[in-house]
Amino acid sequence: MKVAIITGASSGIGWEAALEIDRRFRSLDELWIVGRNEEKLRVLSKHLHHANRIIIMDVTDPADMDAFEDVLTKLRPNIRMLFQSAGEGLHGRFDSMKRQDGAEMVKLNCEALTNIASVCLPYMRAGSHIINLASSVAFMPIPSFGVYCASKAYVLSFSKSLGMELRKRKIHVTAVCPGPVDTPFFDKSERFFGPVWPIKKFIMNNPKSVAFKAICDAGVGMRVSFDTPPIALACLLGKIFL
Repeated sequence: MKVAIITGASSGIGWEAALEIDRRFRSLDELWIVGRNEEKLRVLSKHLHHANRIIIMDVTDPADMDAFEDVLTKLRPNIRMLFQSAGEGLHGRFDSMKRQDGAEMVKLNCEALTNIASVCLPYMRAGSHIINLASSVAFMPIPSFGVYCASKAYVLSFSKSLGMELRKRKIHVTAVCPGPVDTPFFDKSERFFGPVWPIKKFIMNNPKSVAFKAICDAGVGMRVSFDTPPIALACLLGKIFL
């Protein structure tokens, strides 16, 4: 059974990735859409042409992770694509945050992403793809966004390293590094501390474009996917000067 697994599929880039994978890859037998919001996943399910499996789970919950691993062990799917979109951010000075605020970001953005990759890898074969959602801020430390930037730098570094490890197995890994994207992400990240950058309104991309570009870039073996040329240039400059 050939499947694609999409985490964070209930909204934003994960939602659009599920739709794009559904449209593009006719040879898949099932799409597994993963998230915490059952109602939204059921709405997404109705828009998919492929057979699909709704997996309600909190990827940061060890019990849910164990249950997901049990499903993999039982069904032994051939995972052709793993698109990891689940993540969160929070804007504000580190010394004004509660201890759990930063820890929860690291747990979701880093630990959960690593765990999902670990349990899925045994079921991936030559020609499979892992797409991890990082961010353009992985290339540049930003005051009042430090934990989020660091967590996405982890995703970028982990993805590049894992890609080199898996080269002989011909499993391709792509880190997606978009600029600001018009998703519910900012509803939470700005909830306590106000807007991140007012300029983001002028450079914000839409999640459909980001998902499309990410899947195209993964298909040609790109290690890093940038959603637009200006974002790619900003990341290059950030890497050089910051």
